[in-house]
Amino acid sequence: MADLQSSPHPPHRSTADFFGDPIGAHPQWFKQSSFLQPEFDSEAYIADLRTFVPFDTLRSELRSHLDSLKHELVELINRDYADFVSLSTKLVDVDAAVVRMRAPLAEIREKIAAFRAAVEGSLLALQSGLRQRAEAAAAREMLELLLDTFHVVSKVEKLINELPSVPADWLNGVVNSVGKDQINNGISLHQGENEANLRETQSMLLERIASEMNRLKFYITHAKDLPFIENMEKRIQNASLLLDASLRHCFVAGLEHRDANTIYNCLRAYAAIDNTQSAEEIFGSSVVAPLIHKVIPQSLSGMVSGAPGDELEEDYKQIEQYIERDCKFLLEISSTENSGLHVFSFLANSILKEVLSAIQKGKPGAFSPGRPTEFLRNYKSSLQFLAHLEGYCHSRYAVAKFRAEAAYVEFMKQWNVGVYFLLRFQEIAGALDSALAGASLVPITLSDSYSGNSQDLTLKQSVTLLDCLRSCWREDVLILSCSDKFLRLSLQLLSRYSNWLLAGLTARKAGNVGENTGSEWAISARADDFVYIIHDINCLVAEIGSDFLEHVTQQLSSCSAEVLDLIKQSILQGGQSLKDLVPQVMKQIIETIVEKPVEDLRQLKGITATYRMTNKPLPVRHSPYVSGVLRPLKAFLDGEKAATYLAKEIRHEILQGAAFEITGRYHELAVDLVNMTRKTETSLQRIRQGAQRRAGASSDVSDHNVSDTDKICMQLFLDIQEYGRNLSALGVDAAKIPAYVSLWQCVAPTDRQQAVSF
Repeated sequence: MADLQSSPHPPHRSTADFFGDPIGAHPQWFKQSSFLQPEFDSEAYIADLRTFVPFDTLRSELRSHLDSLKHELVELINRDYADFVSLSTKLVDVDAAVVRMRAPLAEIREKIAAFRAAVEGSLLALQSGLRQRAEAAAAREMLELLLDTFHVVSKVEKLINELPSVPADWLNGVVNSVGKDQINNGISLHQGENEANLRETQSMLLERIASEMNRLKFYITHAKDLPFIENMEKRIQNASLLLDASLRHCFVAGLEHRDANTIYNCLRAYAAIDNTQSAEEIFGSSVVAPLIHKVIPQSLSGMVSGAPGDELEEDYKQIEQYIERDCKFLLEISSTENSGLHVFSFLANSILKEVLSAIQKGKPGAFSPGRPTEFLRNYKSSLQFLAHLEGYCHSRYAVAKFRAEAAYVEFMKQWNVGVYFLLRFQEIAGALDSALAGASLVPITLSDSYSGNSQDLTLKQSVTLLDCLRSCWREDVLILSCSDKFLRLSLQLLSRYSNWLLAGLTARKAGNVGENTGSEWAISARADDFVYIIHDINCLVAEIGSDFLEHVTQQLSSCSAEVLDLIKQSILQGGQSLKDLVPQVMKQIIETIVEKPVEDLRQLKGITATYRMTNKPLPVRHSPYVSGVLRPLKAFLDGEKAATYLAKEIRHEILQGAAFEITGRYHELAVDLVNMTRKTETSLQRIRQGAQRRAGASSDVSDHNVSDTDKICMQLFLDIQEYGRNLSALGVDAAKIPAYVSLWQCVAPTDRQQAVSF
């Protein structure tokens, strides 16, 4: 320390450099306060700084900071050096002071331990008392529960004994024959009122008993497996059986006499004991089943004479009348507001269940999709019947509840619409496949009659396609729940027809059918046949985009606007796929027409034989073949089929395409002929000159004689002039055909090469 004290102070220097900044100042990223934070982590600190500060710079700054800290420590020691040295002299008799302080601390520790033991003992005693109290409370609660159970059982038995009839007879199924005879023979008004009052009193008492039985079930649930409850189990079962029998008898009597008060009380009793299924079964077996059996007998012997087999439409109408007359009163009672009777589902579990059972036993063929037409009629009639039943629901919740019932689900499962669609698919798609499998196109004659064809379509294949498309959306075919499948089938039909046309065009271009079965028609097809195809494609596209699309959207009008837009786009796209084939068919027509003119143009070779090595003068008229080059094209355009079934624009496009194609072939043959002639003439001239030199004759050749090449070119020039005039007669400007202009410049005389004129 003496060294530290006597060490000389560092030489004084200015705390600012030339620019005014402190010499020992650190950069902004070096914060000294970070070292004083409790959660300071040196590794994390260095890792963060190294992302933007070089390691050498960081190490230099840390060393500089360490040096400054050491220097500051030395200054602090030197400043308070006297107190630092005298610190050791003040620490005298420290051990004795520690001993004096240890005694009271030990005494306090002993008192705290004794107090803690006393508190723990009191806590254990308190916890034991609370546990005993809870056990006593639980035992008391269980005892009260058992007492309440006993009282409720006794009360139920007492109330059952107070019923104004003999329940034992109901258990055995015995009915008071005297009372029944009185009902059948007619009783006085006073007696009828007494019976009505008796039924109402009985139903009110049964509702009260049911309420007590509901309490009893609650008690038994909380006290099950106890010996006391097990000993009372037989009494409880007897009471439950007596209640069920009494309630059944009262409910049946209320249904028989249409006693609204009695039925209401009985339904509330059934709801109280959570036995809605029994009420639904009683109503179904006692009221609904007899009515249904009148309409749909369970045996063929009971069927009404003349009934149309398994048809259900008339049966549903009769059932609806019976429901309106004999079941509506109960449905209105069960749908009373704030009555708590919404738990019953008589529509599904009584009416619909009995209807399903009757159809399964009496008319099982109604569910068979093997006869699609009858199946669809029965299915639509069933949907209308379900809609009629839903009309008795007073809220959306009731409709949703009705559709969620097991009977409703089971009823809908009987209608196998998937198999129905498969049969329709085979029927519709099979009809189109059969029509497209033919080896040739089949034009429609006046004697043919096809549904939906208003003398617009010309081919049987096209008519079949349109009939199949319309069949998908006919009322006697379409099922709305399968509308997505029928839409897909419609698009598949369009695709099948398009692929059939495309495969035929490909096979014709290749010259053989190959593996494309069903394309034989294209090999033998003539230009007029392709006229039929173009006409039918245009008619189909127009029909698909107008009447057919409108009919489909009407059938699917219940769909959202977004879905309808997608449907329209898909159908229009299918029509567009057909329309895209028109250019290829037109190209095929052009190729078919061009075949004959190309054969005629091969007569150009005769021009060489006519003027080669002959003394014939320059030609003055065109060759005979020229007049027949465009004759097939003119015959096609003037023909009845083209004039009838092709629009003016299409005929003009075919004319232009054929003219360009024929002229191109003409140009190729003529240029090849001229080039070959010039090469031959050059070779002959060389041979002739060589022979003259060897003979010593003059090599002077008369330049005034016209060469064979000039004669041939002149003949070709005359021919293309006539050809140009024939094109003009058809309405084609030859000067606008590049191949014609090139041919003109090749064979025309020098003074006429610039301007094309006939």
